[in-house]
Amino acid sequence: MKKQILFVLLSLITASSYSQNIKKTSGNPVFPGWYADPEGIIFNNPKGGKDYWIYPTYSAPYKDQVFFDAFSSKDLVTWNKHEKVLDTLHVKWAKKAIWAPSIIEKDKKYFMFFGANDIQSDQESGGIGVAVADRPEGPFKDYLGKPLIDKFHNGAQPIDQFVFKDKDGQYYLYYGGWKHCNVAKLKSDFTGFIPFEDGKIFREITPASYVEGPFMFIRNGKYYFMWSEGGWTGPNYSVAYAISDSPFGPFERIGKILQQDPKVATGAGHHSVIQVPEKDQWYIVYHRRPLTETDGNHRMTCVDLMTFDETGFINPVKITNEGVKPYVLK
Repeated sequence: MKKQILFVLLSLITASSYSQNIKKTSGNPVFPGWYADPEGIIFNNPKGGKDYWIYPTYSAPYKDQVFFDAFSSKDLVTWNKHEKVLDTLHVKWAKKAIWAPSIIEKDKKYFMFFGANDIQSDQESGGIGVAVADRPEGPFKDYLGKPLIDKFHNGAQPIDQFVFKDKDGQYYLYYGGWKHCNVAKLKSDFTGFIPFEDGKIFREITPASYVEGPFMFIRNGKYYFMWSEGGWTGPNYSVAYAISDSPFGPFERIGKILQQDPKVATGAGHHSVIQVPEKDQWYIVYHRRPLTETDGNHRMTCVDLMTFDETGFINPVKITNEGVKPYVLK
């Protein structure tokens, strides 16, 4: 009897210790389920403070990719799931393969840019769309009633869109699969595009080895342009970057900063970046594949620290199972 009581007590102590250890870091993946192409962002909470948000692709066969879930957190460690923030039931032209949401707040509205239908030619219906909501958790509804981009321009498949606000307040859309990347200047209401000075709407900015998944941020006045390389189903999927003085480049490839660690996970790629406001504190949000998985759709969303050296170059990211420590935004 005494041995049984001692065993129960030891089990409770072990469970308590385990629980406390879990809470010390987020752990990777940061939430359960197969999710990929995550966009991380910070939004104000109407009740006060700020929240972290992650909007990923639901990683499944294309025919089943007909909705987006979202996840929010106060501290990067505990995440709340918001189911079906966008569903193709509310986007009549989108039938499958809705991918890589990119979201931004403007004029007290939340605009989500997304790819749909995985079109292979200009004769197919689909491309990049826009949805809008009053809250970051949705529900999002189709904003235009049609795709924003429904054709191939400069060889770029209309997928993997990222909306970027420049220092002067101008919004740009970076996008493109099939090893081509374009940038376009968005109208202020996001209903279309403003031509560049040369009359072109879509300007190609493809750097060396680019495949898909563009992302842009500014640090110390420099434009950091990032993208994914390799095949998304393979172990060597990875992220590289360039630095420029302009949002249009030129973008000279510097090197990879995120890739597989055969001891941790494979296929680390298609990422986004979160900066803690007014701090030089950065997180990379990305997907990867567990070592035990061979199914291309078995991808999970992870968060790790991203740091810079004294010259401004990005240090190679160490992918971890521990994830990141809690950090509450003010």
